[in-house]
Amino acid sequence: MNKHPAATVSANPSLEQARVAVKRFGGVLVALVALFLYLSLTQEVFATADNIENLLRSSTVTYFVALGLTLVIISGGIDLSVGSVLALSGVALSSILVAGVPAPLAVVAVLLGAVALGALVNGVPVGLGRLSFFVVTLGSASLLRGAVFVVTDGETTYLSEYPLVAWIGNGEVWGLSVPILIALIVTIGSGTLLRYTSFGRSIFAIGGNPEAARLSGIRVGLVIVTTYGLCAGFAGLAGIVQAGRLDAASPTVGANVALVAAAAVLLGGTRFSGGVGGVTGTLVGTLFIGVLQNGLGLMGVSSYWQEVVTGAILIAAVAIDRLPTVYAIRRARQRSMRTSERDVPVHSSAASDLSNSSSICGPSLTAEQRR
Repeated sequence: MNKHPAATVSANPSLEQARVAVKRFGGVLVALVALFLYLSLTQEVFATADNIENLLRSSTVTYFVALGLTLVIISGGIDLSVGSVLALSGVALSSILVAGVPAPLAVVAVLLGAVALGALVNGVPVGLGRLSFFVVTLGSASLLRGAVFVVTDGETTYLSEYPLVAWIGNGEVWGLSVPILIALIVTIGSGTLLRYTSFGRSIFAIGGNPEAARLSGIRVGLVIVTTYGLCAGFAGLAGIVQAGRLDAASPTVGANVALVAAAAVLLGGTRFSGGVGGVTGTLVGTLFIGVLQNGLGLMGVSSYWQEVVTGAILIAAVAIDRLPTVYAIRRARQRSMRTSERDVPVHSSAASDLSNSSSICGPSLTAEQRR
């Protein structure tokens, strides 16, 4: 009989990983199941196959963006320009196709261009220039969104004559929706990248302590540049899928996708401060928001109120993310206060001894006597 069960658990990586996962996003997973059951019982259309497929397909755009944000947030940053990159990718795809480039090459060119754009516009200033990621990505978001409107003059371009684009957004393979199939592939790829590669471990190390990561030999600047490039690449993929779903490239898409995707990432247990997170949690967070928005739509709730709910979820997710830190600080203060209280009797005793010694030596002189 094993007398040390704790040692067995710690020696089993699978059990330890499961424990950590439950701790990170177990609550959101329970809430997702409860919400799904509630909507299934109250909304007749919700649990139908068509609605579930539509829910999953519409959630893929947010999920692709959220995957990119997961990498960046784990590294200790954030990218506020993903919505602009999404819109720019759709517009760029339309322009390249209109120029006569074959559709497969156009899709590859947009993906590679998005990666290069994110690395140069966001990654280089943040990773190599050590500028504030908030300021840089906020500025690039405005810059790229303005460029989209300048190029398109605010007009939507329709892509109905390009079957490949429509297939990416609405096609099926073996009865499975193409966007959902792409989501499965990138989920496996992203999870493998984070968990089983040195690059993924470097992202976690940088998010935990960038200076320690640098001293351990990690090329922090290069990793950050690559991370922002990958984040933009995921946003580019989302832009292509969105263009396929809408059968059009619009300069107005993706305006709020950064906030919704960030809420999904934080709900999934990725720490806003960096160093903790994962793909599975992001998937759970995205599904929770997708199910919630779908349910509100079936209930007839206005899209404006859906944005209010999403904003409230984001605030709640950030607050929950901060709770462990606040709790740790409070415990540290309480320990410090208890230590100080234990030291007080020692000082009081010393003061008492000093008073007694003074009384033995005789009364102290008054100010008048010292004169």
